[in-house]
Amino acid sequence: MRRDDLVTFQVDGTHGSAVAGLTRCVSQSRVNTPKPVWNPDETQKIDFFAQWQDVPDNQVYDNGFKIQWEAFIRHVCEGAPFRWDLLAGARGVQLAELGMKSWAERRWIDVPDLEA
Repeated sequence: MRRDDLVTFQVDGTHGSAVAGLTRCVSQSRVNTPKPVWNPDETQKIDFFAQWQDVPDNQVYDNGFKIQWEAFIRHVCEGAPFRWDLLAGARGVQLAELGMKSWAERRWIDVPDLEA
């Protein structure tokens, strides 16, 4: 596991793995994954972190919280449309609560539709 950032998301697939943080993403293809032989009598000589490759940045993303606050302020001050309503907020709370329930019960849980 890599823990290079405040939060990281690791995705493992049949062709490799990727680890994304807040500002950086690295990947390792299956063919480039080392196959070490573990010997408890010797120090590991493979630098496992060196095997990962940076995913190139091809777009700069602004701070998501800032973008949403700017949209909300425009909505309040200028009457601009606002993408998220109370139902969208309720869906976010529902998803967080179901995520915690799924974790506690160690099972998948379907997310039911919320109606206004």
